[in-house]
Amino acid sequence: MKKISFIALAALFLTGCSSVKKVEIVPILPDFIMANAVDSMSYALGVNMGTDFAKNLESIPGGKSNIDLIIKGFSQAIKKDSTLLQPEAAQEYFRNYITAEQTRENEGKKAAGEKFLAENKTKQGIAVTPSGLQYEVLQSALGSRPQATDKVKVHYTGTTIDGNVFDSSVQRGEPIEFALNQVIPGWSEGVQLMNVGSKYKFYIPYNLAYGEQGIPQANIPPFAPLVFEVELLDIVTPEPAPVVEEVKQAPASSSPNPSKKKNKYIINIEIFYQKLEKTKFFDNDNSYVNNTIYRL
Repeated sequence: MKKISFIALAALFLTGCSSVKKVEIVPILPDFIMANAVDSMSYALGVNMGTDFAKNLESIPGGKSNIDLIIKGFSQAIKKDSTLLQPEAAQEYFRNYITAEQTRENEGKKAAGEKFLAENKTKQGIAVTPSGLQYEVLQSALGSRPQATDKVKVHYTGTTIDGNVFDSSVQRGEPIEFALNQVIPGWSEGVQLMNVGSKYKFYIPYNLAYGEQGIPQANIPPFAPLVFEVELLDIVTPEPAPVVEEVKQAPASSSPNPSKKKNKYIINIEIFYQKLEKTKFFDNDNSYVNNTIYRL
């Protein structure tokens, strides 16, 4: 009689229970390369780790890493062999290296941006504000100018100084609305120079844009001057605040207080009883008494 494994029995049990979902048993992959399953798993793990590590290597500054020495250090550490650096020293060296290389790269980016702006401001048609913002008028108009707290509607395209587009409402085919006090300083200052219907090109220094950090997720490097081509479509008029009507108090009644106004019937009754008070009645013993009247 053939032996039935525990896993197979479990699968049969689950299949027979209508109240339990059917579980698909995934078979173990064959020993596709190595001598046994453990060796095959070990190799697969190495492939996975190497693939992920290669992606991380691309973000390390300072040029191409030495793969052979990476493998050597990894091999010695994972086998617990003697290494040239202790783990703590290796971590400190790596951190110091990354910091130094990032500083060097950022200084190079900052110098490149300053050189670009210095050369750009000498070109014909370029104006420079006291803050360092540079702009040129691509299309004039006679519309209104927005104020610092106004909400505007614009079309724009933003690029780095090497021409890489990182954002564009034009490409999306949909203009955007925003308040001028909620954007980077270069935008706020620049758009206030524009008239509705005009189109400007702004060259914004890094300190009026996204600063020393940049936005790497949006492909904006640290210390990056930015170039924006902006068309001012409209100044968005805020919706008027809802009018709350004052609830007027009803005028006071000119008539006497109703609670103090006596009913005509009650007044007649009182007069009647007042007359009765003056009347003397005899009791059973022929003596007379004044009848006390209790008014309603």
